[in-house]
Amino acid sequence: MPLDQNSAQPDIEAQLVDQESLAQYLNEHLGEGELSIQRHSAGHSNETFFLKKGGRDLVLRRPPLAVYLPTAHDVLREYRVLSALQSTKVRVPRTVLSCEDESVIGAPFYLMEKVEGPVLRSELPEELRTSRSEIGRELVNALAELHAVDYEQVGLGGLGKAAGYLERQIKRWTGQLDLATSITSTSREVPQMWEVRHWLAANVPESSRSTIVHGDYKLDNVVYGATSPARLVAILDWEMCTLGDPLADLGWMISFWREAGDQEDPVFQGLSSVTAAQGFSTRAELVQLYEELTGTQTESLTWYVVLAVWKLACLLEGSYGRHLLGTTDDPFFAQLEQGVPALARRALQVAEGGV
Repeated sequence: MPLDQNSAQPDIEAQLVDQESLAQYLNEHLGEGELSIQRHSAGHSNETFFLKKGGRDLVLRRPPLAVYLPTAHDVLREYRVLSALQSTKVRVPRTVLSCEDESVIGAPFYLMEKVEGPVLRSELPEELRTSRSEIGRELVNALAELHAVDYEQVGLGGLGKAAGYLERQIKRWTGQLDLATSITSTSREVPQMWEVRHWLAANVPESSRSTIVHGDYKLDNVVYGATSPARLVAILDWEMCTLGDPLADLGWMISFWREAGDQEDPVFQGLSSVTAAQGFSTRAELVQLYEELTGTQTESLTWYVVLAVWKLACLLEGSYGRHLLGTTDDPFFAQLEQGVPALARRALQVAEGGV
């Protein structure tokens, strides 16, 4: 059951999954069968592994090593949300099992069925090149479906407190930033992060309604079918899901949506940059579609985009801390010495000039 041999640091991979223990656990819960494991290298948050078990294609999700920003990596929360949404219109993978026993692989984890299809980042598959406008519309359609779910009815009323969500977001991510900078400040300071934080606190808008909020909704966290016209088939990465203001999801999605003519930060070149090509919807068109589908007014969307960019910077500052601690082998994290300050500057630019 070898892990992917292309890894730069197989010792870290060995710490992420105890192969023999996992095989025994899955034999007990899923039945006997050969197990193969391959680490997925595209993500930068929770660790993801592709498993083949008894003819089934599965995905294992677990937190990264040395998690000192624990609420950003709660995979069991993700499992609970996915399981609750199975009976709704929301496009989610099928869950298989969860394991709270950290003795099995060294951390909590869960399994879901693998969803086949492209995840769009820097390149567009040939079969979807005639569906560029549909890609954006499907992204908004799926988000509107999520925000239409009655969270009480599906058993997610205890997922979070709907009231005061925006204020709690600022407080929570300020705490995450404090934790991260207690490590990263030995390398460099990022005063702009605190400038953005003060701007957000001074300009909190009034939330119009409360819904399930995905928390990380963007183009490269969804899977499309492999045929035209484009059809979004699954939303991934639910570990930050909670109850709150739906415009937080829209602002997050828009903050990652690139347009032709956008200034490209070389540190984040290729990060969902596919949408800058001709034929894709503009940010304004996506926002208008969301308004039409949900009846939500978006006059204050600039604030939510600033929040999104700042949250990403806080999260990646934690990732940079993991790099400094030597608990990750992701080469992307080394770039965050300059990448996080660049994001903080971008947040200030949006605050001054709008979306």
